[in-house]
Amino acid sequence: MNSRLLQILYRTAQNRAFTSRVGSSANYSCGITNGGLVNQLGIQKTSFLSNSHTAFSLVRGHKMIICSAVAADLSIFSHSIGIRLATTQAKAPPQARQMGALKVSMLSPGIIYEPYSPRQPIPFWQRWFTRSGWRRTKDDIILELKSAYAIAKLRKKGYSKKQFYEEAVNLYKEINTLIANGDKTSLRKAVTEKMYSALKNEIKLRESKWNKVYWEMILPVVKIRTLRARLIGVDRSDLEKVFVQLTLEILAKQKFEAYNAEGAVVAGDKSKEVLVRDIWVFEKSLFHEGAFWRLCGRIPI
Repeated sequence: MNSRLLQILYRTAQNRAFTSRVGSSANYSCGITNGGLVNQLGIQKTSFLSNSHTAFSLVRGHKMIICSAVAADLSIFSHSIGIRLATTQAKAPPQARQMGALKVSMLSPGIIYEPYSPRQPIPFWQRWFTRSGWRRTKDDIILELKSAYAIAKLRKKGYSKKQFYEEAVNLYKEINTLIANGDKTSLRKAVTEKMYSALKNEIKLRESKWNKVYWEMILPVVKIRTLRARLIGVDRSDLEKVFVQLTLEILAKQKFEAYNAEGAVVAGDKSKEVLVRDIWVFEKSLFHEGAFWRLCGRIPI
């Protein structure tokens, strides 16, 4: 028994001696840590084994011993790396968890939920005396109930129709002015991320044709009304985490004129007022503190 123990200790000492000539697991650990990325683990392993292959050519008699020692070191090291990574993720500091929550937090759904489209009128007899008319009436009632529910939810947050219309008109004027001036920096704050991307491309296309644009809106607007209201939930377990989208029809008199690089008028006439009808969708979060209305889409007419 004692002689068997001595043989084991002697072989272990030999293993450590030969392993130290190739490269220890501590040095290998430093190589991985300096690499920084977990996916570099395979690359570092290859480099390490290539160095050990040189050592094998020098000491062929102990090839199997070194190989088993290196494999053991690598397997233990890889296992310990996996454990440390898992522990780090599970025990992230509070500040890191808060930053992660901020990144995941949705600033906009990025879609227009149930985009508005005008309902074609149907005759009275068809609506009340045919099955298709009954289904159409049912659908119309459901659409109106959805809007009513969204407005009721919004009123609990202090919504005022008059105040919102004033804010919407100011936002409508501001966004159109920023688009005309090509001010993409200020425009980013007034629209959602997806809408900003679309408007940026629109400005780029326009600037390739016209050098400068004059735009003006005549106040007050001719007409403004709500066509649709919708709620978009983002958390099934918390019904308070919703976005609201209000689709508005805005009818306003505007002046427009476009110029080329030489300053000559190439489109429009700023001396004439043109009646323009737009359908815009405004969006606001009901669960972000300090949230404000932004443009999230425009409905083609």
